[in-house]
Amino acid sequence: MKLSVIIVNYNVIHFLEQCLLSVQKAISGLEVEVFVVDNNSVDGSVSMVKEKFPWVNLIANNDNPGFSKANNQAIRVSKGEYVLLLNPDTVVEEDTFSKCIDFMDQHPDAGGLGVKMVDGKGEFLPESKRGLPTPEVAFYKLSGLSRLFPKSKRFGQYHLTYLSREETHKIDVLSGAFMMMRKETLDKAGLLDETFFMYGEDIDLSYRIKLAGYNNYYFPDTRIIHYKGESTKKSSVNYVYTFYNAMVIFAEKHFSTKRAKLFSFIINFAIWLRASIALASRLAKNLFLPFCDALLMYGGIFIIKLYWERLYIFPDGGSYPPEYLLFAVPAYVLTWTISLYLSGAYDSPIKLSKVVQGTLIGTVIILVAYALLPEHFRFSRAMILMGTLWGIIALSSIRGLLHYFGPDRYHLGYDENKRFVIIGSKSEAERVASLLSKTALKPGFVGFVSPSEGSRKDGFIGNLDQLKDIIQIYDIKEIIFCAKDVSSVKIIDLMSDLGHLQVNYKIAPRESAAIIGSNSINTSGDLYTIDVNAISKQANRRNKRLLDIISSLIFLAFSPFLVFIMRRPAGFLKNIFAVVFGLKSWVGYCPSDSNEDIHLPTIKTGILNPTDLFALPKISAEDRTQLNYLYAKDYHFRKDINIILRAIRHLVR
Repeated sequence: MKLSVIIVNYNVIHFLEQCLLSVQKAISGLEVEVFVVDNNSVDGSVSMVKEKFPWVNLIANNDNPGFSKANNQAIRVSKGEYVLLLNPDTVVEEDTFSKCIDFMDQHPDAGGLGVKMVDGKGEFLPESKRGLPTPEVAFYKLSGLSRLFPKSKRFGQYHLTYLSREETHKIDVLSGAFMMMRKETLDKAGLLDETFFMYGEDIDLSYRIKLAGYNNYYFPDTRIIHYKGESTKKSSVNYVYTFYNAMVIFAEKHFSTKRAKLFSFIINFAIWLRASIALASRLAKNLFLPFCDALLMYGGIFIIKLYWERLYIFPDGGSYPPEYLLFAVPAYVLTWTISLYLSGAYDSPIKLSKVVQGTLIGTVIILVAYALLPEHFRFSRAMILMGTLWGIIALSSIRGLLHYFGPDRYHLGYDENKRFVIIGSKSEAERVASLLSKTALKPGFVGFVSPSEGSRKDGFIGNLDQLKDIIQIYDIKEIIFCAKDVSSVKIIDLMSDLGHLQVNYKIAPRESAAIIGSNSINTSGDLYTIDVNAISKQANRRNKRLLDIISSLIFLAFSPFLVFIMRRPAGFLKNIFAVVFGLKSWVGYCPSDSNEDIHLPTIKTGILNPTDLFALPKISAEDRTQLNYLYAKDYHFRKDINIILRAIRHLVR
């Protein structure tokens, strides 16, 4: 056996499928065994591998032991002369394995090999080649000196930016996304250190490979796509802590006590700094628009008040009492802001209709509360109505400005006119177009481009040689490659060549229900799937959680009466608190062994489920699966209300 490919997977089923399809092409004609180690995924990954890739050696763990331990499980039973650790969110070229094996055969000093990696837009990933993160190198990286002076041999050591991307080099550190090693090297250097749960294990092993007397190489003659960030989010505080803590473990293991302490100090400072930045960034991102809304509303009412009281209410002098601006107006603004949030005015993409809806609902709530207040607290209905009109105009205007001049997350409305081209044979392009039509997108244009030379016929608007002109003439925003008809080499070539045209790229694996891609080095992969995730949309998740909390509070308030109709009052009370604290939901999926097969969005375990709508003694597994599918696809919180009212006696489960 020449090569053992090992892929550790955790809840990235569609990326794993695409990766295995590319691996299947790359192993043609070679002596290769492939392992997939699944770390207790809940997205149906295990079923998918068994069904579509029966030739893969599958190791299904019942827990998540971490990246290092999972890789070691497969390494210990592998038989290849070389071992390749490969991330599931990658796509390899058809000749990647053969070229890498040839290089290793010709360089007996090579203990490890990494390749040129690009992201989902064809941009070079700097972690393709890295230096050893000594305290000095870490300082240059964290201080920003490496970015200011990338060509400097002193300051550019972290990503070896002073070395050409197009030439083979000896390097210190390989990337865990693609890490090919000799089995004999692992026998001498040891397997991955299982102290590292995630991150840092590739640096540690790369260092030990060099200590064992071998060299690590960067090999740019073949490339892979690495979508990055599918299992973790780099902006999260957890990522910051886990990544930098791994660096501390590495320093304490390999550096002298003095250097390790210095490194530990630098890293701990970085953890504090980056975690603070991550928290501040998240807060700023989530609170920026509500804060602007509140400020605009308060400021507008303040200005309206000055003119209104001077011209109409107190023309001879006087003003509203101080309590109006101190208490009443903040209460109005808070009510409007909460109403906007619950109406989905802060969901992305932003809809102006939700702004109008949220403002009007908030106004109704304010007016109802206003009518119930004592006379001396009723300042002015007219001010409330003028505040409503001001809010609709001002809040809509700020969103319009952010749409044109702000970040993408403030994009207005759905991009219903998004224009696509699909590159592939007629039959495969039609399959992908059909899949695209079943997603939540509403394409404005879908054109077919032939991967081979030829004239415009059979519904094609052109061929690959005309792609640049097609993009400009038809104003194309996204290109979808059919992996069945276009090689990985060609896909990566085109992404690199067309990078200046500002289009996005997706890949549609053959026979897959997913279209996969990524827009930048820092974003997780974009994924188009059949729209079976209405329940996973932000607004629906919020409404479902809000219903859980409100209904739980109602049940708690009426529990002295409800316990008399419950068979197990203690179980009812226990469930109320489980739902309030987010451990359960009042309604979830029906228990079914087939749920994995249709890849339903993950939700909390329910006390009730859709079968409770039917007074049937037994419902088949197929019917339960179909009910779950319909519940997920067409979710509305009214469904939960119907189920709860119909099965209120069963809330004790």
